Amino acid sequence: MFRPRTARPRRYSLPKARLLAIPAAIALVLPGAAFAQNAQDSEVIRKELLALRQQQAQITELQQQNAAAIAALEARLGVAPPPAQSTTATPPTAATVATPAISDRLKVSGDLRFRGQHDRSDSDARDRSSSQVRGRLGATYAVNDLVTVGARIVTGDSDDPNSTDVQLSNWNDDLTVSLDLAYTQLNFGDLKLYGGKFPNPFARTDLVWDGDVNPQGLAATYKHALPGGGAFRANSVFYLVDEKAAGSDSTMGGVQLGYDSPANGDFRFDISGAYYRYSLGSIAGADSGDWRTNRLKPDGTFLSDFELGNLLVGASWQGASEKWPVRLVGDYVKNFGAIDDQDTGFGVDLSLGRASRPGDWRFTYGYSQTDVDAVLSAFSHDNIGIATNYKLHSLTVDYTPMPKTLISAIWYHYKPNDPAFAGSNAPDDWLDRFRVFFLVNF
Repeated sequence: MFRPRTARPRRYSLPKARLLAIPAAIALVLPGAAFAQNAQDSEVIRKELLALRQQQAQITELQQQNAAAIAALEARLGVAPPPAQSTTATPPTAATVATPAISDRLKVSGDLRFRGQHDRSDSDARDRSSSQVRGRLGATYAVNDLVTVGARIVTGDSDDPNSTDVQLSNWNDDLTVSLDLAYTQLNFGDLKLYGGKFPNPFARTDLVWDGDVNPQGLAATYKHALPGGGAFRANSVFYLVDEKAAGSDSTMGGVQLGYDSPANGDFRFDISGAYYRYSLGSIAGADSGDWRTNRLKPDGTFLSDFELGNLLVGASWQGASEKWPVRLVGDYVKNFGAIDDQDTGFGVDLSLGRASRPGDWRFTYGYSQTDVDAVLSAFSHDNIGIATNYKLHSLTVDYTPMPKTLISAIWYHYKPNDPAFAGSNAPDDWLDRFRVFFLVNF
């Protein structure tokens, strides 16, 4: 196919000096053209820059006002301001990036309580006034993401699991201090495993478990958050009550299931059901404070077995003011191992208010009643002089005067439940115990 030939373009050559001058000319012409093209926007940019500087000045002024307000509040509350931060940034090393600081892994807490007490009786004994002090200092240390260890030292008689209070008397003798917690905790998300002497994991009231009793042995706790804010709970404990090299041991196996409801308006509820089975093969390590008012055989062993079924139900109502929540708790226990019908106990507590912030008030009324073998008295509360077989009214007033402090006044009004098991107490004599204490937490 014939294709017409096109004329080849003629090549021109410029002197080398002219070639070198072209880029310089472009460099001179283009900035000038760009400046001419953008000159109309310079006024807009200047106004935006001015507006940003004004906003920055306003933010700085607000920060200064906030800092002054925080300092004033800290002065009123007696809170020390945080240490000044260095303005020189130090680049983190590999060690600080990989491992949290010791201060982040170590948590120390404790409390100190001073209490005055007055006991009044119509005919059982003379009236008595006394005072007690309690001190507790504990710490946990996160060895790594899996392992945490914990321990706590407390005042009080090491042979009394129900109390860490020390009676102020005995010609100014020094206070007794002991170790009431020493444990290892393994963390698997919702599941936690414990070994040693650890905090009591069960939801409870003083009816079955005194607040100072901490089991020893093995435990597992599981808590899983549910959609909407509720939670499912499961706790189990194998409790080494008394182990002997020769002869039978005393142990307890316990399990508890619980459910916390999500908020339904201002209302929430929770429920916990537990079963505790004691095998009391040895009481060689027990003393009078451990069996207290439970019935005993002539050989000194317990007359009843202890297989406790325990139901705990609570309901909370926030109401119109967050300062005055209402809380109702009911506790019921039955000993399926009792030899007769002396096997039941129950309690009801109603509280109004809170005690978490300065100026808060909380009022609580409680009533509880037990049969003589309804609970194992070794681990039930010791707030009054009768461990089981009692009828008890209590009234508590709590006031928070300042952060991390609490003032409480408590009145216990009680008597034996069944006159047949009143022991040394007058069957129809109502006794009164008044307590006032000041507590400092840290």
